[in-house]
Amino acid sequence: MSESKKWDWDTSEELIATPSEWKTKFARVQEPYVSPDGKKVAAIARNEDGTYTACVNGEAWENTYENMWNLRFGPDGRLTAIVSEAGEWTLAVDGVPWENKFAYVWDTKFNEDGQTIAVKIQQDTRYGLAVNDQPWENLFEHIGKYVMTPDGQYMAAAVQAVPLGQAEVFKFKDEGTWTVAVNGNAWEKIFTNVWGLDCSPDGKHVAAEVRMGLYDYTIAMDGEMWPEKFNCVWEPVFRPKTSEALATAPVRAAGKWTLAVNGKPVWDSKFVQCWHQTYSPDGRKLAAIVAPSFGQWTVAIDGKLWATTFNELVTDLTFSPDGNRLAAIAKDDGHWKIVVDGTPWPAMYDMVWPPVFSPDGSKVASKVEKGGKYTIALNGKPWRECEALWNPVFSPDGKKVLVRCIEDGKYYRRIVPISEF
Repeated sequence: MSESKKWDWDTSEELIATPSEWKTKFARVQEPYVSPDGKKVAAIARNEDGTYTACVNGEAWENTYENMWNLRFGPDGRLTAIVSEAGEWTLAVDGVPWENKFAYVWDTKFNEDGQTIAVKIQQDTRYGLAVNDQPWENLFEHIGKYVMTPDGQYMAAAVQAVPLGQAEVFKFKDEGTWTVAVNGNAWEKIFTNVWGLDCSPDGKHVAAEVRMGLYDYTIAMDGEMWPEKFNCVWEPVFRPKTSEALATAPVRAAGKWTLAVNGKPVWDSKFVQCWHQTYSPDGRKLAAIVAPSFGQWTVAIDGKLWATTFNELVTDLTFSPDGNRLAAIAKDDGHWKIVVDGTPWPAMYDMVWPPVFSPDGSKVASKVEKGGKYTIALNGKPWRECEALWNPVFSPDGKKVLVRCIEDGKYYRRIVPISEF
C-alpha cells in the first residue's frame, strides 16, 4: 500500500501499448506481464536470429540472450528475467544482467519493496541462493523451499547439507541429510527431511516442518525441535505483531488435525484436515482451511467453522487490513466462487483469482473468468468484459480501482471509480 500511494490515481484512462502489433516485430512473442502500477506491459520476444529479449511498452531491451524465461515485475516496477549467455544463466534486471553467472538459475523472489531480489542457483553441482547478484558463500548438495523477510535482510532455505551416495538409504533414514540454512549458514542439527519454513518478521527466528526417522514429524525452530512429536505436520507460520517467537503449525495426532503454537494445541477443535493457516495483520485472529468431514471443506476462524462447506476445495485465505473480515476462493460442484465471511457471492465462475480487500475492508474485488472472458467483480457485481486482465488494486482511499486490461489487442491502464461497478 505504501508504494501505491505514489501511483497515478488521477488519469482515468491510458493506452499504454498495443501488444497485438508486437508479433510483426518479432518471430515469436510470449504472454504479457504488467507492472504493479500498470504503467508497463512486457513480454519475452524471440528475434529472427533466434536470440531473446524483452519487449516493454513496444520497445526491446538493448541486450539479447540465448534464452530467457520467468519474466517478472518486482514490487518497485523493475522488470526481471532469467537469461542465458554463453551457456551460463543469470538474472537480468531492466535488461542488465548480473555480473555473476551460474550453471542454472530459477525461482525468483522479491522482498516487500522490491529492492532485494533472490534466486536459487546451481554451480558445480552445488546449490544455494544468490541475492542481489551475490551468491551465498556456502553452497549445498541440494536446495528446497526458501523464504525471505519483508525487509529482505534474511533468507532461509531447506538444504541438503550431508552428501548421500546412491546406496546410502540407511544414512538417509537413520542419520538424516537435510537442515535449514539462514543467509547461507546451516543449522548444526540434521534431519531426515525439511520442507516448508517461515521467518519471523524481524528475521531473528526461523521455523521449519521436519521429519526424524520414518514416522516422527514436528517443527524445528532455530535448530531446536519441539518436544512434541506428531503423525504429520504442515508448514509453520509466525504470529505477527508480537515480540514473542510464536510458530504456528497444523499438526496431526490420533488421526485428527488441529493447530499448535510452539508445540501446544491452541484450538480444541479437531478436523479431518487442517492447513494454510493465516493470521490477521494484527495477529489477533487465526484462520485455517479445514475439512470437518471427508471431502467437505470450509474455513475455521479461532477454531469456529463457517456455516457453509464446499465439496472440492477452499484456497487463498485473505484477511481484510483491519482483520475483521475474511475472504477465500472455493470450488463446489465444478464451479468457482468467492466467499466472504462464510457467504458465497451468488455468481459462479469458470475461474477466480485471489480476492482483494479495500483499505477499510468494506469492499472485496476479484478477477474472474466466465465463458473465456475476464472481468473484475466488486462485492459480486461485475465490470465490463476484457480479453485479458490482471488482479485489481484499490486506491489508498478505497474510492477507485486500478484496472489493467487488454481490449482489442491494446493494453489499457484505467482508474475506475467504485460507483461504476
